[in-house]
Amino acid sequence: MKVAVECHSPLLQKSLEIFLEKYLSSTKKCDIVVRDKECLDDKKCFYISSKEGADLMKPFSKSQLILALEKRYKQISKNLQEDDGVDFSILEKRIEQLTQEYQANILKAVKAFYGK
Repeated sequence: MKVAVECHSPLLQKSLEIFLEKYLSSTKKCDIVVRDKECLDDKKCFYISSKEGADLMKPFSKSQLILALEKRYKQISKNLQEDDGVDFSILEKRIEQLTQEYQANILKAVKAFYGK
């Protein structure tokens, strides 16, 4: 899990950086962006506030923060896997067909070699 912190409050910014030291990453490379300003359109956003509807309500502990972020990360990962739910049945059939053709060609070559 890679986390970026973008807070308007310098105190919250520094606290989160200390709490999330081993998870910190740049905004471009992160999985989750922790903010103290509401962000409705960003799926990667994790909103911290004392208002209702926040992903994590203030005040919070380090363990509460980590648990909430891990829960969000699992949700994001699950959504990405569902979005990437590609149907591989066509590919599997094609691979099976190619394998059978390859097997037939090998058998033909072996039989030709032994003159049968």
